[in-house]
Amino acid sequence: MDDAAADGTVRRIGEIAEATGLTVRTLHYYEEIGLLAKVQRTQAGHRLYGGEAVEQLYRISLLRQLGLPLEQIRATLDTAGNDVGSLIGDHLAALETRLVAENRLRSRLLRLVDRFESNEDTTGDLLSVLEDMNMLKATVDRRIAILVYEDIEAAHEYLIRVYGFGPGELMRDPDGNVVHGQIQAGDGEFWLHTESEPFGLKSPNHLGGASGTMAIMVDDVDVHYRLAVSEGATIRYEPVDQPYGYREYSAVDPEGHLWSFMKPLS
Repeated sequence: MDDAAADGTVRRIGEIAEATGLTVRTLHYYEEIGLLAKVQRTQAGHRLYGGEAVEQLYRISLLRQLGLPLEQIRATLDTAGNDVGSLIGDHLAALETRLVAENRLRSRLLRLVDRFESNEDTTGDLLSVLEDMNMLKATVDRRIAILVYEDIEAAHEYLIRVYGFGPGELMRDPDGNVVHGQIQAGDGEFWLHTESEPFGLKSPNHLGGASGTMAIMVDDVDVHYRLAVSEGATIRYEPVDQPYGYREYSAVDPEGHLWSFMKPLS
């Protein structure tokens, strides 16, 4: 296939990035890890995205919006088949439910304006508005901690091997340098960020000490401690029952970030 094939049915990666809001780096990574296998190539090696690739991007983006990590998305796509129509139907149903709630809230607010102007009792209406607001609000169901590292790739390997975190994405710039990393941690995740002068972001290595600590809940503190030690963890203190109701131990990673691994005492 040559460059002339890029007509109305296929698009270059830059066009896809601009149309979807995804970065070129993200599109490269989805292809690299096998989530996006329908990308065509020109004779010159340029990526071309046809209908199948766009449908797959829709699946991936929708599942990401639901908060699924990439490994779970891969498993879901492998088992769920290619029924984009069903996904679109579910997506549309959820959107219509939200639109109904938004229109109901708008109607109640308009009625409230009239009642305030006529000095009527608005307590019941305000309670109804509060109910609709809480149904529509963006609930916090996922948190992402961002840690700054001088060497993201080395930190990524260390955190997975020593502390047992789940592997996540490693993204590289066009020169092959790692510029972003992700680590899966139970029901949350960490992002590994590069140092940044404009934002004053520094690794503890350059600050002379950590300014905080990450607290991680584990099933068995002593087992986790022994596994970490066997992988060469630098321990600050061994497992101990703390007066605030947790058994925990503390470790420091190679760039000086402080970690506490804990479990509530029975």
